[in-house]
Amino acid sequence: MIMPSKLKPRRTDSEPIRVLTHNIFCRHGQWERRRPLLIDGIRSLNPDLMTFQETIVTDDYDQVADIVDDGYHIAHSSERHGDGTGASIASRWPILAVNELDLNVSPRTSGFPCTTLIAEIEAPSPIGRLLLVNHFPDYQPGHEYEREVQMLTAARHIEHRVTERETHVILAGDLDAGTDAASLRFLSGKQSLGAMSVCYRNA
Repeated sequence: MIMPSKLKPRRTDSEPIRVLTHNIFCRHGQWERRRPLLIDGIRSLNPDLMTFQETIVTDDYDQVADIVDDGYHIAHSSERHGDGTGASIASRWPILAVNELDLNVSPRTSGFPCTTLIAEIEAPSPIGRLLLVNHFPDYQPGHEYEREVQMLTAARHIEHRVTERETHVILAGDLDAGTDAASLRFLSGKQSLGAMSVCYRNA
């Protein structure tokens, strides 16, 4: 039996894209109380694109499918640790392809499921095809070196993709650093790293 989609339609095709990023925090922190709040909040916001961090995916449970309405296309990272923790993407529009970047850039990153999950999305006109990037770097305060290398890894891959085919890029995630950190200064065009510079606009 095919169940009808619960996904609410966009109000108009010309309205801005609605993007949500959220660290789900696995099933910690009174999950049974948080779960209905997340479901209702996501439904109310009615986002087009979502990036989630610290999501649980196991053989018998998909946390993203549990909290978003039917009708979203979902992709998960293969980089997962312990209880199935990793990163995920959900899109109102079809996901054409998914790439995942290896962010294990030093021995200090081995205990955390850091990754960059990239989905190629077929959005309708006038938006067109876009890249949705879920960047989930190392979280420890003393690991800014790793975050710098991880951000460079993501930026170089994205720049290569955009050079091959001009496309919009939306980068979101749990970036695990303050705005004065080198990894975020680099992302916002305030400094260079590794003989490279970019300039993402903070939305």
